[in-house]
Amino acid sequence: MRAFSRFCLAKLCLALLAWWLCPEPASAETRVALVIGNGAYASTAQLPNPSHDAEDVAASLKRSGFEVLQGIDLRQADMQDLTIRFARAASKADVAMFYYSGHAMQYNGVNYLMPVDAVLSDEADLKRFVRVDDIVNDLQQAKNLRILILDSCRDNPLADMLKRSATRGASIGRGLSKVEAPRGTIVSFSTQSGQTAADGSGRNSPYTTAFLKHIEEPQEIGEVFRDISSDVYDSSGKTQLPELSLSIIGKFYLNGPVSVTVAPAAPQAAPRADPCAAAEAHWKAADGIGTLGAFEDHLARFPNCIFATLAKARIEGLKQKVALAPPGNGRTGGSKDYDGNWDVTLNCLASGKAQGFTRPLLATVTNGVFHAEAQGPGNNVNRLEIDGQIPADGKTTLSARGTTGASTYTLNNLAPGSPYAFTVDAQFDRARGTGKRNEARPCNLVFVKR
Repeated sequence: MRAFSRFCLAKLCLALLAWWLCPEPASAETRVALVIGNGAYASTAQLPNPSHDAEDVAASLKRSGFEVLQGIDLRQADMQDLTIRFARAASKADVAMFYYSGHAMQYNGVNYLMPVDAVLSDEADLKRFVRVDDIVNDLQQAKNLRILILDSCRDNPLADMLKRSATRGASIGRGLSKVEAPRGTIVSFSTQSGQTAADGSGRNSPYTTAFLKHIEEPQEIGEVFRDISSDVYDSSGKTQLPELSLSIIGKFYLNGPVSVTVAPAAPQAAPRADPCAAAEAHWKAADGIGTLGAFEDHLARFPNCIFATLAKARIEGLKQKVALAPPGNGRTGGSKDYDGNWDVTLNCLASGKAQGFTRPLLATVTNGVFHAEAQGPGNNVNRLEIDGQIPADGKTTLSARGTTGASTYTLNNLAPGSPYAFTVDAQFDRARGTGKRNEARPCNLVFVKR
C-alpha cells in the first residue's frame, strides 16, 4: 500500500511538472471582417463589379484567418442588421476590417453608404443610408488594428436628385469626404476625397484588383496598402490615386511569421539614423497643405522614401492643372479693377461633431492678385491664408491653407495646429463678392471692398 501511494504521488508530480512546462497555448488572435458589395440598385445606375468584388475579397480574407460577415446587394434592413452584427463581433476582436464596394455619397461633409433599395427624394431619406462615421466608431472597439476600405467613389446619380431639393447652404460634393484615421486605424478609399473612381471593365474594380493582389502578401500592413495605392495609380494611367490615411504604432502583419511586433529596445551601440524615419509625418503635413511647394519640399527632403512616388504624382498633377488653366487664372497679370483692401467673412456651418463658426479676415488685391490672412494666437495654430487671381470677369477659384484651432470646431476633432487646405469658388464684382468652400464641410464667404 505504501509503495502504491509513493507511485501515485510520483505520477501526480510528473503530471504537474508537464503542465507547468507545457501550458495551454495562448488563444489565437481574433479577426473579423464585414464585406459588402452593392450593385443591383433599384432606383439608380447598377454596378457590375461589387458582387464579384465582395465574393473575392471575402474569400481572400478567410484565407488570412478572418471570420467574414458577407452581404451582397443588401436592402436597407439587411444592411442595418449586418452592421449591427459586425459591431458586436468587432467589440470582441483583436483585428476588425470593413470593406464596401458600391454607391456612396457625401452630404455636408458626412459620408453615406447606399443600400440597393435606396431612394433619395430629400434630406430625410439619408436616414435610410449607413453613415461611415458609425462604421468608424464600430471599428474602434477592436483591440489592436482597425481597417476601413471604401471602394465606392463612383458617380452617383441620386446625388443630383438631392441637389435639386436640398436646403440652401447644403454641400453635396463629388466622391467622398476625407476621413482621418483615428489611432490604430488604416483608412483607404479607392480614390482621393472629392474625386470619382472607375468601376472597371473586368471582374473586379481597379482598386479591388490591386487589393486582391497584395492583401495576402507577407508584408507589413502599411506597406501592403501603399503597394495597393501605387498599383491603382499606375494601372489607371496616373488618373486615379487612392486616398490613404494610416495612424498605426508598431508593425502589423496579416500574413507572415508574426502578427504584431513592437519596436525592439535600443541596442547598446547607437543605430544608424534612418533617413526615412520622419517621412510619414512630413507627408501627412504636406498632403494636408496640398500646395506645389509643399510636395516639392517633401520630395527634396525624402527623395528615396516611401511617399516619393506619390509626391511626384501630386506635383505632376498640380503642374498639369496650372498648364490647362485658362488665361487669367495665374498669379500675375490679372485685372486691376478689384485692387484695394477687402473685408472677408468666413462662415462655416456645423458639420457632424464640428461646431459652426464665423471668422473675419483682411485681404488685399494688387494687380488682380488676391491675398487674405488671419493669424491665431500662435504662429502654428489657427492660421488661415487664402490666395488666388481675380480675372476681369470676377469668376475665380481661390486656394486656402492653414492650421486648425480648437478641436471642437474641426471635422474629426483634429488636434490644434493640424494642417488643412481647401478651395473656394468665388465671384467678385467691383465692390462685393461671394464664395463657397468646395471640400469637406459647408462654408460661405462674403467679400466687401473698403
